[in-house]
Amino acid sequence: MPPKSRFTRLDAFTKTVDEARVRTTSGGIVTIASLLIVFWLAWGEWADWRRIVVHPELIVDKGRGEKMEIHLNITFPKIPCELLTLDVMDVSGEQQVGVMHGVSKVRLAPEAEGGHVIDIKALDLHSDEDKAAHLDPEYCGGCYGATPPQNAQKPGCCNTCDEVREAYASVSWAFGRGENVEQCEREHYGERLDSQRKEGCRIEGALRVNKVIGNFHIAPGRSFSNGNMHVHDLNNYFDTPVEGGHVFSHTIHHLRFGPQLPEELTKKLGTKTNLWTNHHLNPLDDTKQTTTEPAYNFMYFVKVVSTSYLPLGWETQAYKSQLGSEWVGIGSYGHQHDGSVETHQYSVTSHRRSLNGGDDASEGHKEKVHARGGIPGVFFSYDISPMKVINREERSKSFTGFLTGLCAIVGGTLTVAAAVDRGLYEGGTRLRKLQSKTM
Repeated sequence: MPPKSRFTRLDAFTKTVDEARVRTTSGGIVTIASLLIVFWLAWGEWADWRRIVVHPELIVDKGRGEKMEIHLNITFPKIPCELLTLDVMDVSGEQQVGVMHGVSKVRLAPEAEGGHVIDIKALDLHSDEDKAAHLDPEYCGGCYGATPPQNAQKPGCCNTCDEVREAYASVSWAFGRGENVEQCEREHYGERLDSQRKEGCRIEGALRVNKVIGNFHIAPGRSFSNGNMHVHDLNNYFDTPVEGGHVFSHTIHHLRFGPQLPEELTKKLGTKTNLWTNHHLNPLDDTKQTTTEPAYNFMYFVKVVSTSYLPLGWETQAYKSQLGSEWVGIGSYGHQHDGSVETHQYSVTSHRRSLNGGDDASEGHKEKVHARGGIPGVFFSYDISPMKVINREERSKSFTGFLTGLCAIVGGTLTVAAAVDRGLYEGGTRLRKLQSKTM
């Protein structure tokens, strides 16, 4: 025998000689079964370590001077595009000028004709109108007693039909179809409007606004400020040859604030059928509202919550982040080079009322009395939450946890297998002794 060392007394794994070992058939079966169980559980532990889960966190949003994109797709089947105006306003009630956007007006055929697309035209938000194509550079069109607009192509003049309309709006005069107005007759404004009376319109695209409390609305007629009030020229909206008039029935196909979360993330967060995990969905998608009254108002009150999606390993490329860059194109803002996404979730409540006043007795709420007056249209008022949600991708356990679990599987399985084998061996031995006594 080799000489004993000082570590021999510390040996917790005592050995037996080969002559003292007994091998049995049941022991071989238990060994094979235990190995299969070890491999199966080890594979499950490996799969669990490889699994990526999303851990939500809630923090205070400390961002300043950020932008936000609003993506919308809304159809108005009974209002022509010529009458619709999209305005964006901030918390002070002032129009946000210089808004970067990619919004288009899509002319739709009447519903009776299938509602197919007729034409698509890019929408200019709060920008200068097209200049008049007139041969005489000295031409100065009259404003017909109204005050010339400050942003006119030529100071003190109204050279286009839109400039005449703006001049009329600034003094709160009804404009109508532009009869006997030289500029409008030259541009065939009345004929163009009448030819589209029975059409519908779809407003689609995105716009980038300051991330502050504000609203955007789609209403008829040209908008202007009268004192401290934001109003619209509604003359052409109410004075229409269409039977029943134009109405603001609409379908919100899509409305979101910021980029869409990756599809693989939405699958991890939950599905529409699971009400506890559908917070990533846009609650106004596929919303349909109908009315038969031209003087009707729809309002949506939206609470926007900033949301970040941080994929696995985003920290290694965080220095490449483009967050805050205002020069990226519409639709790209919020997508980072490291794979993370800065977007927004929102909750919404809605309200609808007739501008003629009255109550909601027809809907079973006669105690609800509406005020009289207002602007017909669809209004979205959004508020920014001070909290921020971070959806962080992480592995379900660390590599150390995986090794610990693997050791527990091997040790636990073999320990249980040894106990089972010992029980089978002792049971078999006692049975054989009993049988030998009875013989």
